[in-house]
Amino acid sequence: MTCVGSPSPPPCHAMPFSPRRLLRRLRSMLPSAAPASAAGEEEEEGERRPWEPPFDASQPAPPISYPITTLAALASRAYLSEAGNFHLPFNRASSSPRAAPLPPRRRILACHDFRGGYRDDAAPQGGHDPGAYALWHWHLIDVFVYFSHYLVTLPPPCWVNAAHLHGVKVLGTFITEWEKGAEICEEMLATEASAQMYAERLTELAAYLGFDGWLINIEVKLNIRFIDNLKEFVNHLTKTMHAEVPGSLVIWYDAITVNGDLDWQNKLNKYNKPFFDLCDGLFSNYTWKAKYPQESAAVAGERKHDVYMGIDVYGRNTFGGGQWNTNVALDLLKKDDVSAAIFAPGWVYETKQPPNFRTAQNRWWGLVQESWGVLQSYPKQLPFYSDFDQGHGYQVSIEGVKVYGAPWDNISCQSFQPMLKYAGDRGLQTVINCHLIHSFEDEPYSGGNCVTVKGSLQQNEIFSEQLFNGGLSMEGGSVYVFYSVKADACSGLGLSLDLSSGNKESSSILIADDTAAFTRKERHRKYGSYVKADKAEPHTPVHQNWVVYKATIQPSAGFTLTGINIVCTMKTTGGTDPETDGDGSSEAGANRSLHYHASLGHVSIRNTEETEFPPARSWVTEGEYISWSNGSDESKLASLKISWELENKQQAPFMKYNVYVEKLTADSNAKAPRIFLGVASVQVFNVSDLEVPSEVTALKFFIQPCGRDGSCQGLDECPKFHLVPVDSAM
Repeated sequence: MTCVGSPSPPPCHAMPFSPRRLLRRLRSMLPSAAPASAAGEEEEEGERRPWEPPFDASQPAPPISYPITTLAALASRAYLSEAGNFHLPFNRASSSPRAAPLPPRRRILACHDFRGGYRDDAAPQGGHDPGAYALWHWHLIDVFVYFSHYLVTLPPPCWVNAAHLHGVKVLGTFITEWEKGAEICEEMLATEASAQMYAERLTELAAYLGFDGWLINIEVKLNIRFIDNLKEFVNHLTKTMHAEVPGSLVIWYDAITVNGDLDWQNKLNKYNKPFFDLCDGLFSNYTWKAKYPQESAAVAGERKHDVYMGIDVYGRNTFGGGQWNTNVALDLLKKDDVSAAIFAPGWVYETKQPPNFRTAQNRWWGLVQESWGVLQSYPKQLPFYSDFDQGHGYQVSIEGVKVYGAPWDNISCQSFQPMLKYAGDRGLQTVINCHLIHSFEDEPYSGGNCVTVKGSLQQNEIFSEQLFNGGLSMEGGSVYVFYSVKADACSGLGLSLDLSSGNKESSSILIADDTAAFTRKERHRKYGSYVKADKAEPHTPVHQNWVVYKATIQPSAGFTLTGINIVCTMKTTGGTDPETDGDGSSEAGANRSLHYHASLGHVSIRNTEETEFPPARSWVTEGEYISWSNGSDESKLASLKISWELENKQQAPFMKYNVYVEKLTADSNAKAPRIFLGVASVQVFNVSDLEVPSEVTALKFFIQPCGRDGSCQGLDECPKFHLVPVDSAM
């Protein structure tokens, strides 16, 4: 598979303690260049990958995700040894593999490929680049392949967590290429037993790390005597993956033929079908002709949706030309009812498409959606929570309180992403944007960004935009809806919920603190019922002018929640507007355009009012690899790994953990500030070079569990870890 170039940036959640020092350490560990690829790129002289000597995975260091580069390392199981791999617990996905089978329809597979790979996403705890590459159009994808040109590419946990949240399967890559790749294949396929053994090693990795399978890319010429064992490798890998990881996938890339020739077919035919028959799908090379999808579908028969026709977004001899014409190929594949494999969607990022990455990415994926429509829907179960966090930003807020004020990135922090339409070419006066916030006025309620509606609205107008396209069965009984709003005095914002039943009945519920602002506009009375939202009592003081609202609804059993919408209108200041009549009908000033600006910070829908958290005494916390070094002046630098688990060893059902520290002094009357260190997706967190001034006598770490409904435990009730007085430790 041809690799394309990338101007990849640096690495991995923001840490207020000496971030520049930590970033320098991480950068020194991350790769500066890619290995040679099918496009002929070469590694720059003098550069080395961080996992080559003198890298020692057993030694404490800022955690990184790294590939396996040799058969010997794969066979030894060294990566899965907790004693030999300090980084292992940080690289397990916190989400479960997607056990549900792929739907029986055409699908989209997206294959991420960056020259160099393992950059910003290599650090499981996040980094400091708010412009790091990420995806957020997960509702348009079924399968995501994390691809690089190392022998065994293991998807960094941040990608697995974000994809799984949105119902997308994630595959790693096993690739052999060039002369070295042929030598690897001959060793791996020397016997049937060795072929099976290496397949089992790949299965172990996927099962332990929590992703969903493999793309197999054998891109070498092989003596035909190895082909039977190659088929056994594919067959055994598929069987063991299905047994160990329900719903898993093994996809074969179209390069080598059943005769051992390196000869890309660009379709499914007799030369690659024997491999297709042993696994879950074929990823065809991308230089196919107009009739190839139809011919592939005929060969595949009932399995035509398992044929993924490659589309190179860079456009090298790809049907339709790729780039901004990628939808040309998609339109044809849609007509022929086969699946698509979109290769290198990072083209938008790497080539710096104008005017900026965010706008260009929304526009590009908007073309995909116009062609194929929405493939994933959510919510599907309660609780449902989204703070719209895209996993990067210029600050971090938690429940309306700003806890960190510097750039950061961590894709694991992605929340459910709204299905916002690209509006750049519509020329609308009213525009809805989900974007990073730079000003105080638009600081987020939680995470790094919020949804903002701004522009102009007529007095008699209601603007509505769908945020989520769902499929949540309602069982009757009370359902509680929480949401946060920050708005201008005259800007009203609410939510509407779309409901439908099996007999095609439909209704909608509008929820707002000022329902009269909506009901006055008679011509817009499309909502079946109106529910007034009241101010909720937050667990922590809410700053930045955010207001949290709560409403209780009673949906009838048998209905399905199919949509969540943001709904906006202009409020009036005295019951009726002087230039409109009482029902808001059109008078002299009813069509006057007014400035509108309001933000939605989060949405939480649940069937319980309060989340119960285990008391602090239920947790066991532990510190390991504790070390001290000299800092600037008389300060010291502390490094350690903190882990925690419930006393009864049960798996904690939490979405993430916020980690804070207090630096205590001998003055018991002094109130030490709680400093936000970062976010953990797993029950372990690494602290690197925490600056400890000379007057500090002890450190108290707080681990704050956050529920799947978005609520966070009060810090005073959270589990804690106390580090022995600094002086005693030195």
